[in-house]
Amino acid sequence: MDLGLQDRIALVTGASSGLGWAAARELAREGCKVALCSRSETRIRQAAARIAVETGVAEDRLLPLVCDVREEAQIVQVIEQVVAHWGQLNILVTNAGGPPAGYIGDFTADDWRAALELNLLSTINLCRHALPHLRQAARKPNGLARILMITSISAKQPIPNLYLSNAARAGVQGFAKSLAEELGPEGITVNTLLPGYTRTERLAELARLQQQRTGRSVEEIEASWAEQAALKRLGEPEEFAAAVVFLASARASYITGVALPVDGGRSKHLL
Repeated sequence: MDLGLQDRIALVTGASSGLGWAAARELAREGCKVALCSRSETRIRQAAARIAVETGVAEDRLLPLVCDVREEAQIVQVIEQVVAHWGQLNILVTNAGGPPAGYIGDFTADDWRAALELNLLSTINLCRHALPHLRQAARKPNGLARILMITSISAKQPIPNLYLSNAARAGVQGFAKSLAEELGPEGITVNTLLPGYTRTERLAELARLQQQRTGRSVEEIEASWAEQAALKRLGEPEEFAAAVVFLASARASYITGVALPVDGGRSKHLL
């Protein structure tokens, strides 16, 4: 299947590791030129170099950039860098690390503000500032413009000890649905991807926190998470990245406003 991604320009945030890195790798593998960013220059350069080695793509098709997505001025700068370097932007993949785990009594008002800035406001600001360039891309012959937001399965089925994430991710869902409706007439699709329990550094961190709280082993905790999925196992980052690539592709041109769980069947709701 030709996904129509050859030489499309993608920007993936939070891409030094985990699901963001996996998404950037798969987009590069499918022919995109990929800008990837994180807060650490060292880590994002290492991430880009690793993608080049693993995929065999030329290093000049990867653009490692530094950006703290909590800072609007840095968002503006990184988008300008991408467009100045490659001339356009076709695909925006918004992603950021998850806020701390805990319960209602564990967090202050500042903690709530920080979580919303990290996971909700960063997404809104990335979309706001990318939109002029995505609109230009959509108007071109054979144009393609995609917005993909990486959230969490907690947006549809809240996880008890992830209060901050539950609230922020649900906000992203409301924003995405509104944006999909507005941008649909312009041919710009907007979708969210909701990963379930997937083997990343974030998941390992959550397992360690649960181990401290409960005394259960990490192996027992991971087994309990796997049991919740219909497939009875944890997901792998490349499985999630495959869904990102398809929704970014020309073949997904009639899919918008969708919140796609990539969770091995953990979600039990009907819709």
